[in-house]
Amino acid sequence: MAANVRQPQQQQDLINDHIRAREVRLITDDGDQGIMSKSEAQRIADDAELDLVLVQATAKPPVAKIMDYGKFKFDSQKKVREQRKNQKIVTVKEIRLSPTIDAGDFTTKKNNATKFLQKGNKVKVSIRFRGRAITHKEIGREVMDRFANELDDIAKIEARAKMEGRSMFMVLAPKDAK
Repeated sequence: MAANVRQPQQQQDLINDHIRAREVRLITDDGDQGIMSKSEAQRIADDAELDLVLVQATAKPPVAKIMDYGKFKFDSQKKVREQRKNQKIVTVKEIRLSPTIDAGDFTTKKNNATKFLQKGNKVKVSIRFRGRAITHKEIGREVMDRFANELDDIAKIEARAKMEGRSMFMVLAPKDAK
């Protein structure tokens, strides 16, 4: 049978003659179990024209299963592709504010943040304190709170405003549309 010369694709996938254990707990394609020698399990797999695949090498005795290895690998790769297709990649957009931001600039920044949040992105809002403005952190915190309150209907605060060096950061995430 050609399955005996097939090489395992990964180190963890031990099949047919690559299994080193003397005894295995065999699970047949019907679901029956039994402990037997590796050679007897291999003979049963060859008779069924299927592969003997080691599924749990650390068990005592190791667990082997009779299955079509090619179909098993194809199905597992298909599941991985499906999961990758269904996952949503969240990007973080940054909006920079100033402690002395004007009303028009504030509205523009708020509108940009609204667009980002509606697209499903997170928004990192930052305020950079320059010069002596660092002594008035409460002004920056008020700007951050006002920004969060303006976006309260579409965003939730994921990380509250906190200082890191001369900058203050806050992360907003879109609210779930239910």
